[in-house]
Amino acid sequence: MKTATLGYLLAGALAYCSTAHASDGAGRGQAIAMQGDGSGAPCIACHGLDGAGNDAAGFPRLAGLDTGYLVKQMQDYRSGARQNAVMAPNVDNLDDQQMIDVAAWYASQQPTPASLPEVDTALLELGKKVASSGDWDNYVVPCETCHGPGSLGVGSAFPRLAGQHAGYIKQQLHAWKNGTRGNDPDQLMLAIAARLSDEQIEAVAAYLARQPQQGDL
Repeated sequence: MKTATLGYLLAGALAYCSTAHASDGAGRGQAIAMQGDGSGAPCIACHGLDGAGNDAAGFPRLAGLDTGYLVKQMQDYRSGARQNAVMAPNVDNLDDQQMIDVAAWYASQQPTPASLPEVDTALLELGKKVASSGDWDNYVVPCETCHGPGSLGVGSAFPRLAGQHAGYIKQQLHAWKNGTRGNDPDQLMLAIAARLSDEQIEAVAAYLARQPQQGDL
């Protein structure tokens, strides 16, 4: 009985330490997000402290995205595997631990709903078809195949698309389509985006931007 009790106490202590460590990391990440890396602009200048981003300016939502995914994107900007004239100079002085901390901060933020303009119903229906059913005549698999039910994301490789800004989704799909972005797992997005029409890109971006940002996978 004593052994079992000790085991429960140890498990609880380890869980508490893990949570406290994650909280400490997010706290350090908040400071970095507010101050920057010492050479570029702070994260909050574009993404906001709450990670809401700015659709009009092309800055994505970061709130609630997977920590591992956010870390990889920052590492790719730093290494040049992902090209972006704005991001590169703003993360080039961050070390890996600082990137983990910044990612932990934004991952801990709660996504907030956005005010979206009216969109043609037919366009949203097309977007729903691409996201949920794909376009098998053109070898386009549904977004949900990789990004999970409701496009809420799966692990560090496939980010949540639901609730992401439509402008950013369009921007990235076109980047994959024209070959200016290529840091996705096994170049899956390169192949898919190449087969999407401009209308489908417009439609799926509008649809995904209007989907709930939280839910059970």
